[in-house]
Amino acid sequence: MIERDFGRTGLRVSALGLGAGQIGQDVVTPAHAARVIDAALDAGITLIDTARGYGTSEEHLGRLLGPRRERIVLSTKGGYGVDGVDDWTPEAVRRGIDESLARLRTDRLDIYHLHSCPMTPTLRDDLIAVLHAARDAGKVRVPAYSGDNDDLIAAIASHGFGSIETSVNIADQWSLHHAVMDAGALGLGVIAKRPAANNVWRHDQRPVGVYGETYWERLRELSYEVDLAADEFALRFAAFAPGVSSAIAGTADPEHVRHNAEMVAKGPLPADVLAHVERRWQERGADWPGEV
Repeated sequence: MIERDFGRTGLRVSALGLGAGQIGQDVVTPAHAARVIDAALDAGITLIDTARGYGTSEEHLGRLLGPRRERIVLSTKGGYGVDGVDDWTPEAVRRGIDESLARLRTDRLDIYHLHSCPMTPTLRDDLIAVLHAARDAGKVRVPAYSGDNDDLIAAIASHGFGSIETSVNIADQWSLHHAVMDAGALGLGVIAKRPAANNVWRHDQRPVGVYGETYWERLRELSYEVDLAADEFALRFAAFAPGVSSAIAGTADPEHVRHNAEMVAKGPLPADVLAHVERRWQERGADWPGEV
């Protein structure tokens, strides 16, 4: 698996990471989750991204990584959902970090994101201070922000974060054109989420009410003409987009993990394909916001 520096954080990550949201679903047993994690590690994936809001994902990872923890750049997210505490408060972040450490059975979180937190000036200053205190205490290596659009711009401009996580895919390029390069210039690591655009090409008709419905509409309008399978086209685009450190593909299927790794191992898309994508985006998608 191709590895790259994660900005100027001192970490290195695989070009493809594992989004661990799906393994936190109720239907996923510990044995099933173990097969997914084993497939990811066997494929050379070194970045795993989870969140406190992803069901039992953190608990599964805490049980399954064990001595293999040192092979992994472990990323999680929070700032909300702490019992008895208002969301997006210093106490929610402080306790959230400690609870993630306990669930993940680790003494440090390599990357800890504020998870789609509104970046008002007061919140930004208060919560960054908590993240920096956790970093100074050795609980968090890289304070980070996950989000899109104006909140993402505000997070980058604050100079308080060491990395960002944002949507980058063939149907969602707002961050790529407005934020990712600025983040890279500041030495931030960049994680591309939703790199496969929620695989909306699986649906023959508009998937009303399904997360990713907007992507389905956008792809029909963009009408890319590419001689590649849709999943390969999408993953290689996101994983090798300028400024991206790693693209996290979520799945609860070990075979999908292996297949995704094989596609990313082919490297960047050809220059003519990238030129076609950029041309179609400028013609149709330049005014579209990031999908949230």
